Amino acid sequence: MRLLLLEDDFEYRQTIKEYLESLKYSVDDFDNGEDALNAIYERSYQILILDIRVPKLSGYELVKQLRQNNNNTPVIYITSLTDINNLSLGYELGCNDYVKKPFSPKELRYRLEQLIKLFYSQNNQELIDLKNGFQYNVVNNELLKETQLINLTKKEKDLLFCLISHKNQFVSIEQLRIEVWDDKYVNESDIRISIKKIRDKTRKDLIINQRGLGYKIDR
Repeated sequence: MRLLLLEDDFEYRQTIKEYLESLKYSVDDFDNGEDALNAIYERSYQILILDIRVPKLSGYELVKQLRQNNNNTPVIYITSLTDINNLSLGYELGCNDYVKKPFSPKELRYRLEQLIKLFYSQNNQELIDLKNGFQYNVVNNELLKETQLINLTKKEKDLLFCLISHKNQFVSIEQLRIEVWDDKYVNESDIRISIKKIRDKTRKDLIINQRGLGYKIDR
């Protein structure tokens, strides 16, 4: 799962990023709002973690622009602002949660997990039911078969999450390059090999493909 972190304090940003990466999240970090906004339009993020008072483009303005362009990626504000008017403004613009500085890393983890369950699972549950007895844990990014954990590499987990988060829709090869391979060049054959490895560890029909459309996992 890829997160975007916007925080202009270098040490604070690095501390948060290292903690989130220790939880196996993929994190792109930025110190100003303009660079963060450009990155959001260039690639896909599952959750945005934004400081409000940052250079060039504030966290408020960034979310305002996203919502005006129908980008509904979940947003957590991290801020030292405590005035009720400031907090209300954030929610009115379209944020989903606040974490007040200073905060415990565990609090951020809890709020992240709640947003993941709310936006990327079904009925606010951690486990998503797939075909043939498979289940996907959206919090731990794990695939299970009748409570038995399926051993997947990080890239296979990222690929699996990408397909599951698109909710029964085909995901094109180009979109997989952007979301799973960070928009880096990768041969289509390499993507097919990654798909095959997941199928070999599960079932061939867990991942469906259709020529010209891409791949999907039915939920």
